[in-house]
Amino acid sequence: MDFKDVKELIKIFDASALNSLSITQENTKIKLKKGLKPSVAIPTTIQPQNPPSPQIQAPAHTEQAPATQTTQTPRGDTINSPMVGTFYRCPSPNTPAYVNVGDKVKKGQTLGIIEAMKIMNEIEAEFDCKILEIIPNDSQPVEYNSPLFVVEKL
Repeated sequence: MDFKDVKELIKIFDASALNSLSITQENTKIKLKKGLKPSVAIPTTIQPQNPPSPQIQAPAHTEQAPATQTTQTPRGDTINSPMVGTFYRCPSPNTPAYVNVGDKVKKGQTLGIIEAMKIMNEIEAEFDCKILEIIPNDSQPVEYNSPLFVVEKL
C-alpha cells in the first residue's frame, strides 16, 4: 500500500460513520480511530515504494491547477463529488463519454464514474439540467465535495 492509497483511505474514513478501522496488507498494518484525537495512520514497516509516491502526485497537482482556476468562477449550479477518488468520463477507454458540454440530461442519468478503493461509483444527475462545463479531466483525482460539473437547471 503506497502513500497515495493511505491518504485516500484516511479521507474516506473521515467522511464515514466508522469509529475505527484496522487493515493488514502484506508487511503493512494501518489502524485508524476517530475520537477526540485526529485520525492517525501508523505503518508498521516502511516500504521502499513510499519515496516514488510524491513524484507520482506532483503531476496530478499541476493538472489540477487549471481546474481549480475554473472552479473559482462557476457560471451556474454545480454537481459535486460525493467522495474522494478518480473521476472517469467514460465507462471504459474505448467508449464515448457519458455526457459532453451542451448535453441536456434527465434526473438520474449517469454523468460519470468515481473510482474509490477499486470500486466504481456512478455519479447521477440530481435534477434535469444542461451541462455547461466538465471540470475535471478524465482519470483525474477529485476531492470530496469538489465541483465536477457546472450545470444549468432545466
